[in-house]
Amino acid sequence: MIMEDREILRELAKEYMEIANDPIQDERREQWTRFHGMQDRHGMVYALRYAVNELFSEDVLQCRDPFFRFYEKELRSAIYHHGFHDDVITEPFFTVNCEYKPGIDMRWGVNCNMGERPGNKGAAKYQPTILTEEDFGRLVMPRHCVDEEATKAKVDRISEAIGDILPIDVNRGPCLLTWTGDISTDLGKLHGLENLFYTLYDDPDFLVQLLEFMAKGIDKVQTEAENANDFSLTNTYNQSMPYAPEVRAPKANTYGVKRSDLWCFFSAQEFTCIGPEMFEEYMLRYQIPLMEKFGLSAYGCCEDLTHKIKYLRRIKNLRRIGVSPFADPQKCAEQIGGDYIISYRPNPSTFIARGVDEEYVRRELHQRLDCFKQNGCYVEVEYKDVETVNHDPHAMARLVQITREELERAGY
Repeated sequence: MIMEDREILRELAKEYMEIANDPIQDERREQWTRFHGMQDRHGMVYALRYAVNELFSEDVLQCRDPFFRFYEKELRSAIYHHGFHDDVITEPFFTVNCEYKPGIDMRWGVNCNMGERPGNKGAAKYQPTILTEEDFGRLVMPRHCVDEEATKAKVDRISEAIGDILPIDVNRGPCLLTWTGDISTDLGKLHGLENLFYTLYDDPDFLVQLLEFMAKGIDKVQTEAENANDFSLTNTYNQSMPYAPEVRAPKANTYGVKRSDLWCFFSAQEFTCIGPEMFEEYMLRYQIPLMEKFGLSAYGCCEDLTHKIKYLRRIKNLRRIGVSPFADPQKCAEQIGGDYIISYRPNPSTFIARGVDEEYVRRELHQRLDCFKQNGCYVEVEYKDVETVNHDPHAMARLVQITREELERAGY
């Protein structure tokens, strides 16, 4: 280990733990629990993505070893996030992901990744491998298998550096969970988006065969992880702060939990341009049995769900619905009302990418929040997919401040 790297990480770990031990974290835990329990309509603000690659570029990071640079970036971004004064909870532990056999990119027996990209930013191109029914035999029924030796080496290395300051939580959860476990995301990678559109019309029986296989594989892997006592309380996820009365709170290295103890997050961004009826027939009906094995579920990322909400209501444990920049907020509010949490995601390209135009932001928030209030909605304003803040490190904190003021003005 390069000693300078170790000292850099240790100083960051100390700063992180000071934040994690701040009493405000418990206040936020209580507030999120009431909010997600639909006991309190106090509006919440959360910055999910905030131009980390822009602000913490390679020339900013100080560690020389690539292994430690990764964790340096994680720590620096968490410390920076605390300065936004949004409702993020900084947990008193640091999660390290396990390694799998085979590697996670081979979870379906064929390469399943984002394809080539020009670096750690920029566009990616899917490279689908399951194009026709003849390719189906290339798929392998996935399994839950942690690479114990590789995981131990990884955990030991980071623990030796900072483990005495910042407890290390090991994520041993299944390789098919959240983005890899919602069917839709991996379907797009395996089959290709354009191919999906054609297959829906030209060969729907093959698509059903593929969907059934993937749904069975996801449930199999998650069941195996449960039986191996590898699900933990840090496998809970909802694209926000996963606190609610019906599920258990995140806690480091607490294994042996069931899916019913946890949040799950699902989406179907690949079905954005596909109509509500086909979305229900060729995606949602396969997702619902997986979702309902969890305690609570959240649905929706960047896709427009405006005309699909009536089908989402079939999910018995649904608690959160994403209202993306491409959705119609008023129509969503009218359909959702006070039945579910609205996670409202303003468009980052107009709110922050070119600087924070306060007049514009206030006007937009005023209109949307008043509409949500009139329809009795529970509202979280979530800033996500913020890839640029125009190199202004203070932009997000200012946007959060404006958002809080507008929530208060609207009666949230």
